Amino acid sequence: MKVFCICTSLFFTALTAVAQPLIKTRTYPAGYFGSPLAIPPQASGTFGELRSTHLHAGDDYRTQQRTGLPVVAVADGYVSRVRVQMGGGGNSVYINHPNGFTSVYLHMQEFNAQLMAIVKAKQYELQRFDVDIPLDSTTLLLKKGDRIGLSGNSGSSEGPHLHFELRDTETEAPLNPQLFGLKFPDDIPPTIRGITVYDLEDRPFSEHTPRRHLSLTDQQTIHVNGRFGIGINTTDRHNGTTFNNGVYSIELFLDDKPISTVLFEELSFATSRAIHSYIDYPYYILKRTRVQKSFRDPNNPINIFHFLEGDGSITLMDNLEHTLRYRVRDAHGNTSTHTLKVKNDPSYTPDKQRTTGTAMFRYDRENRFAADHIEIIIPEGALYDHLHFNYHQGARPKDGYSMVQHVHNRLTPLFESYELKIRPDSTLTDALKSKAIIVDDRRNSHGGNFNDGWVRTKTRSFGSFHIAVDTVPPTIQPQNISPGKDMGAVSRVNVKISDNLSGIQSFNGYIDGKWVLMEYDPKSRSLWHVFESSLPTGKHTFRLEVVDWKDNEQVYEAPFLK
Repeated sequence: MKVFCICTSLFFTALTAVAQPLIKTRTYPAGYFGSPLAIPPQASGTFGELRSTHLHAGDDYRTQQRTGLPVVAVADGYVSRVRVQMGGGGNSVYINHPNGFTSVYLHMQEFNAQLMAIVKAKQYELQRFDVDIPLDSTTLLLKKGDRIGLSGNSGSSEGPHLHFELRDTETEAPLNPQLFGLKFPDDIPPTIRGITVYDLEDRPFSEHTPRRHLSLTDQQTIHVNGRFGIGINTTDRHNGTTFNNGVYSIELFLDDKPISTVLFEELSFATSRAIHSYIDYPYYILKRTRVQKSFRDPNNPINIFHFLEGDGSITLMDNLEHTLRYRVRDAHGNTSTHTLKVKNDPSYTPDKQRTTGTAMFRYDRENRFAADHIEIIIPEGALYDHLHFNYHQGARPKDGYSMVQHVHNRLTPLFESYELKIRPDSTLTDALKSKAIIVDDRRNSHGGNFNDGWVRTKTRSFGSFHIAVDTVPPTIQPQNISPGKDMGAVSRVNVKISDNLSGIQSFNGYIDGKWVLMEYDPKSRSLWHVFESSLPTGKHTFRLEVVDWKDNEQVYEAPFLK
């Protein structure tokens, strides 16, 4: 990728700590909801923040680097859903409120006694750890301030905190909680770190699009020629923390005419993955820096653009000097602006790469590609823009059962999954066919099953793939139990589990042949069972069965005393 770094443009940076009016599309009942925690609010993450695969749908409340703080209902209502996930939100509670909104609490350590009884009964009924339980309006009524459980670090949480959301009950769309008055101390304007100019012309956006990352100090006029777009690298900070959080709105003006307005007011879980199209994805993959584009790819369905002039790209029709201005606000209305001058210059020629491909794929139709050892079917709508698709084949790796299939490259994101079929070579014997999967060049599993001469899977990634096999069962490492051990002084059995390739599919624990609940934390690979008070003293047998996604099974068994 060619990146054009020039020291030009920004005339000034203006910071406004005095709150400015926010753009909103609806009214919010400020004062109706209370805080979910009884400690001063501090945020480690905010609504709309840019994450690796999605836009953040809530606010993350810091919990003083510890678990076990009481979590309370933010208003009267009833529990409409309680859920346990191995990853994701971990232990979570949903409360419907009579004013048409739903509050959501994720990553909890444990539920209150009533919810715990409901969850445990369902887990034993289904004989599984992860459950998703809808509840009606009569099962568990709550008053504002009632305890629903304790804060924690469950699921895919990267540290102790409470992830809190407010959703529209009817649509389930998450809304910015700070618009309801649940704000964090903040009189600091957003930080604008950089501006990028993209020479778009009439080509699909890709890693080959010429980029100019602009200095924030020089005052020279930017020269353009033809269609171009603008992007911004911006974050926000709150008082008393060092976290880089998300902003509320990003507005771009040309000579005071609105060009693009992005609002982090409401999100959609159905389109949140399109963050990969909203940001400059190739630059993020290569540099780990997120530039937010003020123009939209033709098939980006994301719902955060409140206003766009066309697609947000710009073409100057004269050779006069024009003013571009960014205005960025946080949820408090603290404001930062940047201004630069831009001018059409027919003599300016972007230093662009010649883009060719094996095939030309269109985003608005199904695309199929086939070669000797590969077939690809990309459904309509999976691509964000037209694509100069590239393919070539590499040598078979030492541990592979096919040639390496280089399917375009990892710098192009996809919105939907596509079907990938790779034909194995003769080294994949009949005995190994049920163990075959597709892996990438970093040996990440993309799943797959052998069928009709092919190993087939669906994936949302381009890259380099080959067929591997998984014949190795998961690993079980006992932590506090061993054959014949007296467990009378401990409250639970602790083990760790892992898998080398395809991943853990299921785990089941038994005491004396009866299924018992095993709880799981994938971050630490920890699996445990808390002994029931009804377990009699005497001799018992503990058995654990762990199966991976290619049906390789590992069993651990130990008699113990209790």
